[in-house]
Amino acid sequence: MDPFRAYAATLLSILSIFQVGFGDVLFLDSPTRDYFRRSPDQTTTFSPSEVGAAASVLLGFPPSSILTAASSLKLNEVLMPNPFNRPRAVLMLEVTGAEGTQLNLDSDNSAFSGALGIKVVGDEQRVDIQLPGEDEASLVSLNEVSSDSECSDKELADFASWLGGSYVEDASRPLNGEFAVPLANGASLILYMSKRADREYTMNLFSLIYNIRRAMELHEVLSKRDQSPAELIIGKFVGIKAFQDYYDGESIAQNGLELFVTSISKIFDSLQAAYQGQICGVIVLGGPTTSKLETMFHVKIASRASTRWLEETEASADPSKIAEVVFVRKTLAWITGIILLIATLFGIYFLMNMPLTKDTLLYANVKLD
Repeated sequence: MDPFRAYAATLLSILSIFQVGFGDVLFLDSPTRDYFRRSPDQTTTFSPSEVGAAASVLLGFPPSSILTAASSLKLNEVLMPNPFNRPRAVLMLEVTGAEGTQLNLDSDNSAFSGALGIKVVGDEQRVDIQLPGEDEASLVSLNEVSSDSECSDKELADFASWLGGSYVEDASRPLNGEFAVPLANGASLILYMSKRADREYTMNLFSLIYNIRRAMELHEVLSKRDQSPAELIIGKFVGIKAFQDYYDGESIAQNGLELFVTSISKIFDSLQAAYQGQICGVIVLGGPTTSKLETMFHVKIASRASTRWLEETEASADPSKIAEVVFVRKTLAWITGIILLIATLFGIYFLMNMPLTKDTLLYANVKLD
């Protein structure tokens, strides 16, 4: 089985265990390194703050100081205890519109058991992630709009081919063709770019994969530094929500979720190769309804005070000011030298004329009558 299909089978089989709701999170492990425990307690639930704390730990940083002892025990049930074995690179994705979807897929996922599904409960509407300064951590947003990510018919055809499907162009209008991709269950998902929901789903998925590839290019640059920073890659997928808003039935939303899982599984395989296995995934299925670009992940980068060096400053270029500084320094140097010279001469004088009975340091053992 291909690696990306194995990941897809793992994710889909886990999705078949429970119905997706707000805060259902999937931790996707590396196939070559173990960052998560294989069999956590099935009754374990996370709060949004604990999800953020888990992300901080995976990046190699301590969690928030307000984390309770009970929350620390939960993290210990999911994360491997070795502090020297952290991926220091995390792909975090929020998938809106997954509420109420359910995929029943009977597949053997014994070869891949790294993905862990955990229920998230709590009234919090966001996941807070605490990071140190910018020199220690790199934050990459997959939802930033860039002119370079504008799609063309050729790029869309290449994207469909990458997924094992095809794209038929419309000669009368660009980006108005038919996008067909096979699913893991043997069926095919056909998306018509002339329909608003289909177009939004396809373009959102294409943009997400495109920006993940750009994140891999950035990683190549960061990895050449003497001390490469930890990397947090966050993004949001709203294509399934577009299906739910446009179509009445749930089947199209389920097929859309399946295609999303297949796409992320395949790009995650590329991430594993680029990061040499030192990356994991955190996928939150469901979440509060916000704007398309705003995610539920709120990253706080700690501000660090600027370093103060004891060195000359060029705040003033006035020659008279510089002459005054030089005069004061020379005066202090001469006065200090004269004082030390006088003290040395007096010390030598009193030492040479000191009675033997008074010098207890040199003649401690001399007994004089």
